[in-house]
Amino acid sequence: MQEVIVVGSGFSGSILARKIAEELNQKVLVVEKRDHIGGNAYDFLDERGILIQKYGPHFLNTNKYFIIRFLRQYGELFEHNTKLLSYIDGRHVRLPFNFQTVQQLIGAEKAETALAKLRAAFAGRDRVPILELIDHNDGDIRDYGNLLFEKAYKTYTAKQWGIGVDQIDKYVLERVPMAMNYDERYLNKDFQYLPVHGFTSLFAKMLDHPNVELQINTDALKHIQFDKENQIITYDGVPIKCLIYTGAVDELFGLEFGALPYRSLDIRYEYSDKNSLLPCEIVSYPQAEGYTRSTEYRKIMFDDSKVQGSVVATEYPLEYDRNDPKADIPYYPVNTAASNQLYQKYLQEAQKYRNIFLCGRLAEFKYYNMDICIEHALEYFNNIKEYLDSYGS
Repeated sequence: MQEVIVVGSGFSGSILARKIAEELNQKVLVVEKRDHIGGNAYDFLDERGILIQKYGPHFLNTNKYFIIRFLRQYGELFEHNTKLLSYIDGRHVRLPFNFQTVQQLIGAEKAETALAKLRAAFAGRDRVPILELIDHNDGDIRDYGNLLFEKAYKTYTAKQWGIGVDQIDKYVLERVPMAMNYDERYLNKDFQYLPVHGFTSLFAKMLDHPNVELQINTDALKHIQFDKENQIITYDGVPIKCLIYTGAVDELFGLEFGALPYRSLDIRYEYSDKNSLLPCEIVSYPQAEGYTRSTEYRKIMFDDSKVQGSVVATEYPLEYDRNDPKADIPYYPVNTAASNQLYQKYLQEAQKYRNIFLCGRLAEFKYYNMDICIEHALEYFNNIKEYLDSYGS
């Protein structure tokens, strides 16, 4: 057989499959468990003509243009600066929290002192993590940081991750820092885009290569075997050049050391004949019971001129459960000291086999943003190229 097999057709799997097929002229089999390509970035047109991102909203935000240039090989992109609101204390405030939010939450008069101190303390910085505000030696800055933490970060994080804020990896809290200006963009990245025809179209063109064979509705775990004596992975009992695995790493090894914690989402849809339902494309609800955010997909389409009505998708986070149809999709790894330690056991087990490569959010148990995931896959290709170039020598 001597094949290269890629498990998963999300960004990591699809990018690596394409580059191996195109640049190394190797035959690649892409195995996808679900009935569609694209992983959690999969989208589709519903009966109203609305482009729905089935697993929650995704945006291309990056400071590195080579990521945009790479994706433009597979589809047209349009500029889109992502802007969000957060519903706090009965009103919509700007997200990311910025200088406008300071006035909204504590009033214009009190904000005068707070804004002056924030400008002086963080001069020259565009964004500052909430933890820096909380730990600051100035009382006014510290008080505002604590206010934001109590009203937004703490409550949102508790729902999103299902654990206390003190347990979650610090990186998670730093993903949405406060803007030290009036910038309304959710992320202060230079290049912000969406695909004109959706993400699925990008993936379809990426996987459209003579050297790529795609199998959907196929559980690769039923075909993978571990040859401990020869320290290789086999597929259907046949040795392969390499296995690139992008799924949940604990499931690859049959939960041998215990289950790694992931979070899933129960996404509920509200349809309406109205053309607009939310004040912006996404609204977060840190104080609401059970749900975290809502997305109105019509507002992020390239062309909605033929759409009638609208739809809002609201996310209810819950613990990943492979046996529950409402929670059987792992979205986010829950990074804590204990879970990271458990992951190391699986990583050490994987390193016993010379022809396996782990890449992506689930396989590497890291909460990659989409731009980082794409960049990482492009860089990771070099490891696989080096291995395949020397294969058999």
